Amino acid sequence: MSRKQKFMTIGQIDATGVTGPHEKELREICVRKAPIFRMMDIDIIENIIIKDLNGKLENIGFDEDWTITLEFFPQIKLHILYYDYGNEFDDIKDELKILFSGERAYWIPGEDLATYIEIIMDFIEKRSKSLTSLNQNYKKKTNLMRKIIEQRKIAFKFIKEIDIKDFTQYLNAKVWKTTSGMRIKKEIFPEIFIEIIYDSVKYELDISYSGSKLINISHYHIELIGTFLINHILRYIVINNQDKELPDICYMMFSRLFTKEKGWYYRRK
Repeated sequence: MSRKQKFMTIGQIDATGVTGPHEKELREICVRKAPIFRMMDIDIIENIIIKDLNGKLENIGFDEDWTITLEFFPQIKLHILYYDYGNEFDDIKDELKILFSGERAYWIPGEDLATYIEIIMDFIEKRSKSLTSLNQNYKKKTNLMRKIIEQRKIAFKFIKEIDIKDFTQYLNAKVWKTTSGMRIKKEIFPEIFIEIIYDSVKYELDISYSGSKLINISHYHIELIGTFLINHILRYIVINNQDKELPDICYMMFSRLFTKEKGWYYRRK
């Protein structure tokens, strides 16, 4: 498939050939969340998108009333399109559609994209009601996060000091060398930060969260985004170390479309 195509659906990224599970999942999310936008003033929506998500409200040319555009990672954008049908149809008042764009958009697996969309929808809904997170135990790691760190930390040894400049641009994050390894600090939303610390001496990986607006997002959701960040780092490792014997898990970070295009064995099932 040509990368000249500007917008993609999650079904195309999943490369299922038919309506796949993540396309169905996104459709259900859109049906569930569309009424939220119907009840919100457009100025409130725009304020949340700009101030709390660092995104923009625009029109991308699909006859939508408006589109929320957010950057997942550099060269990976998601678009939430809103359609207000008014009284045109008796059973459907409005509709949301999801598209993706950017040179690296098709790198990301459908499960990560669908989960991130749901996080964004929940975030917008809570901010529209000025709600903060009930779960603010950000220093505690769930068992799942501990497992994710343990599974992925071995790949970090392939990141070298010479990579720091390119790595910084790839993540749009602050990356610097320490006496024992590397630190990565990314502002995922305005005043909400994720920091990843890698100790190359002890071969240990850690993650933490900070920022004045951290209370706007739940511990559960920030852990998920932290996972997405670690996953995206593993993609960098693969792209820049294809001549090396990498851990199998590195290749599992890519979408089915990407792995099919590369002819990799992983993720074909």
